[in-house]
Amino acid sequence: MGTSTIAGIVRSTCAKIWIRLRAEVLPPPTRQQWMQIAHGFLERAHFPNCIGALDGKHIRVKKPPNSGSRYYNYKQFFSVVLLALADTNYRFIIVDIGAYGSSADARIFRASRMSQWLQSNQLDIPQPSSLPGSSGPPAPYVFVGDEAFALSPNLMRPFPRRGLDARRRHFNYRLSRACRYVECTFGILVSKWCILLSAIQMAPENVNAVIKACVVLHNYTRMHDCVPDEEADVWPTAEQEGLPMLGRAGSVGLRVREQFAEYFMSAAGSFPSQHSSR
Repeated sequence: MGTSTIAGIVRSTCAKIWIRLRAEVLPPPTRQQWMQIAHGFLERAHFPNCIGALDGKHIRVKKPPNSGSRYYNYKQFFSVVLLALADTNYRFIIVDIGAYGSSADARIFRASRMSQWLQSNQLDIPQPSSLPGSSGPPAPYVFVGDEAFALSPNLMRPFPRRGLDARRRHFNYRLSRACRYVECTFGILVSKWCILLSAIQMAPENVNAVIKACVVLHNYTRMHDCVPDEEADVWPTAEQEGLPMLGRAGSVGLRVREQFAEYFMSAAGSFPSQHSSR
């Protein structure tokens, strides 16, 4: 067979896998499912009102012809980006696939349908609720991300690293515990689908089709394989890169982050080993 024929077969097969499995393993979350996700983050990461860990994964590709530097990323290789929201069962909740590697995670998120749905209240996210054991004001349900993302009322990022007091340092620790779930999810994805371990030698549209197929197959195996959650814990988190901060945090986002930080230091929000964890 010729190269173009094989490429067509791969693209067609991957597209059929995506279409066949997407509704089953990557459906739009309902309010009840958001609550289940939040319960997982509370139980496993000690981060209440968290409904997903957000990050971008650079999938290495061969430089597409006539693409200039659009696919060349800050890690100094060519890539497309898999932007993903993950839960504590190491499953993808929402994904955005195919952004240029040169784009920063915050820009990709702002341009994504995920962000548009969030801003237009189309994600059916639960209304703010009181943090467990707290008599303070209700807190919104939030995504958590690293320094690459801009702070907003529904997206928490760490405090800047300089001049941290104990309260802010512990907030960053608790947030990193929650963020590690998306990094572990990426690790499991790449280890299972080995095509993602090296540069994919395909045209961008075929690369996107392969990534889509891998994402839904990943969720399918996580849902149907009898793999204890503890097995996934062996995957280390990726190093947090010192990326430039993009965008300005709104005053509401700042207040929400301070609210979580205060709660984590309170009797209701602390946990026994937290002061020895840092």
